[in-house]
Amino acid sequence: MKEQLKIRTKVFAHNCVKLTQSFPNTYLSNHIKGQLIRCSTSVAANYRATCIAQSKPSFIAKISIVIEEVDESNFWMEFALDENLISKDNVTLLLKEASELTSIFMASRKTASTK
Repeated sequence: MKEQLKIRTKVFAHNCVKLTQSFPNTYLSNHIKGQLIRCSTSVAANYRATCIAQSKPSFIAKISIVIEEVDESNFWMEFALDENLISKDNVTLLLKEASELTSIFMASRKTASTK
């Protein structure tokens, strides 16, 4: 599962980066591009860090960062959609993936917190 999630979070980051390439070249969209690229790649990088956490508190802290970053990715995609910078067709699957990843990581944090 851990290796599958490493791959899945990396693919999520790549797909978010690819999504930003379809944004128009405006001040607002350039800002959102940067924000989405930053937080979506952070999901993958921080999940890798979670996998090598040396203690339960460290794992919980790191998985919490992953949750925040995937939720922020979701926010920026929704915001870009609200601002008509992208079409719903282009972002629907990524929004679904962000939601699923959030659920997975929240369940992991809850399990780690109760053990």
